[in-house]
Amino acid sequence: MSERSSRELGRLWTGTGHIAFGYAEMKKLFGTDGIRGVAGELPMDRTTVFAVGFCLGRVLQKKSTQPSVEIGSGVVIGEDTRESSHWIAETVAAGLRESGATVRSVGVLPTPGLAHTTVAGSFQAGIMVSASHNAYQDNGLKIFSGSGHKLPDEEELFLEAEILNFIADPAATKPYTIPLEAEEELTDSYIHFLREILLDVEPMPARRVVLDCANGAASSIARKVFSGIGVEWVFLADTPDGRNINRQCGSLHLENLRQAVLTRNADMGVAFDGDADRALFISSSGRLVDGDGVLLAAARYMNECRGLHGGGVVGTTMSNLGLERALHREGLELIRADVGDKYVLERMRRHGANLGGEQSGHIIFSDLATTGDGLLTALQVFRFMSAKAAPLDQLLAGLEVYPQKIRNVPVREKIPLEKMPRLVERIRASERELAADGRIVVRYSGTEPLARIMVEARTLEQVESHIAAIATSIEHEIGRSEVEAHS
Repeated sequence: MSERSSRELGRLWTGTGHIAFGYAEMKKLFGTDGIRGVAGELPMDRTTVFAVGFCLGRVLQKKSTQPSVEIGSGVVIGEDTRESSHWIAETVAAGLRESGATVRSVGVLPTPGLAHTTVAGSFQAGIMVSASHNAYQDNGLKIFSGSGHKLPDEEELFLEAEILNFIADPAATKPYTIPLEAEEELTDSYIHFLREILLDVEPMPARRVVLDCANGAASSIARKVFSGIGVEWVFLADTPDGRNINRQCGSLHLENLRQAVLTRNADMGVAFDGDADRALFISSSGRLVDGDGVLLAAARYMNECRGLHGGGVVGTTMSNLGLERALHREGLELIRADVGDKYVLERMRRHGANLGGEQSGHIIFSDLATTGDGLLTALQVFRFMSAKAAPLDQLLAGLEVYPQKIRNVPVREKIPLEKMPRLVERIRASERELAADGRIVVRYSGTEPLARIMVEARTLEQVESHIAAIATSIEHEIGRSEVEAHS
C-alpha cells in the first residue's frame, strides 16, 4: 500500500497545524492494540473469537504454501488472569484447530513473554488473550507474527475482512471450544532471558524494591524472575482471582505502591499493567516516573555508551514537551509516532532507532525485544541506576514535565476532524495562544466511541482552559448525551 493511500485511512489532529493519518477509523474490529471489548459481547463474542482463530489459521496456511516465505509451525496462545480469558483462549484455539492449525498454550504469561515464546519456539504466530489495563469485564486478542511483532495495519485489515466474511456466512462452522493445557516449559526461555539480564546488573542499585503485579499476568512469573541477589523484593497485588486484575492496583492506580515505597523505605517501586507490557515507577522520594522519564534515562545511558542508534528516541504524539526539550539539550531528537507501541516500533525501524516508547510505560528496547515489556524495562532501569551509581530521581535531572491533561469526550460518530471547521478554528486559536510553550493533540480512540483531547502548557490553568474550550466544541459538533454515552 502506498504512503499516500495509507494516509487516507484515518485522521488525528496533532496540534502542529496539520493533520496526521493512521488506520484506526477504517477498522471495524481491530483497534490500536488488537481487538478489544466486553467479554461475551461484540467483538469479543464467541462467534467472532472463533472466527479470528479460524481465519488466522487459514491465512497462515496460505503463507506456508509460499516457497519464498520462511515460517514456523503452529500457533501459541497466552492469556492474562481475567475470568473470561480461558474460555476465550479455548474458543480461538478451536477456530485455529478447525482451520487445520496446530495449537499450544503457555497459560498465563505476560504479553511480551508470549511474543518472546512465539520466536523462541519457532511458531507461525502467537495470540495473547488480554485487555491490558482495562477492567476484568473486558478482554481482547493481540496477534503476533512469527517474528514476534504485532501485525501491521495492512495485515490486520486483510484478516479483518476474512473474519467479517466468515461471520456473515450462514454455512460457517458454529463456535465451540477445545480444552487447553498450559505447557509451562514453553515459558522457560522467557524467564531465563529476564534472569540473565537481572544477574548481569552489578552492583544491584537497590536494597528493597516493591513490585505491583496488578493481579495480572506478571503474577505468574514475577517471583521466579525477581528473587535473590541480595535484594528484598516486596510483592503487591500478585494474588489474582479473575476479577481483581487492575482493580485499585497496577500502573493506573499507583497510590498503594507509592505508600509502600515510602513506608518501607524502598529504593524504588515498579507497577505493571494487566498484561505486563508496560511499567511505571515510583522513586525513593515518592516521585512518579512515567515512560517519558524512562526514555530520558535510557537515552542518556545508551548515548554515553554509544549504543543509541538513529540520532534520537521515538515517542508518540502524547510524549511530553519537557522530554523533547531535555533530549534536545543532549543533542538528541524526539521523533513522534502515532499512539500504540506497534506504531512506535514501525517508526523506530524507519529511522534506524533502537529506543522508543510511550508515556504510558510501553518501552521498546529493540535490541532485546520486539514489543513493549514491563519486566524488561524494570531490569533496564536497574541497569541505568547501577551504571550511574545514582538513584532514579538523579537520572531525571533537568526534565521539566509540562502540566498535561487528557479528557475523553463521548461521540456519536467519528467525523474526520478537519471536516468540522468550527472545531478546527477552536484548536487553531488555542495553538496560537500557546505558541511554542504548549501542544494540543486531538484524536479518536481506536477502541471506543471517544474523542481524546490532550493539552500541555506551562501552567495548569492554561491546560484546563484550553481543554475545556476544545471539549465544548467537540460536544457541540458530535457529542453524545449522558443517556447515549451510558447506553
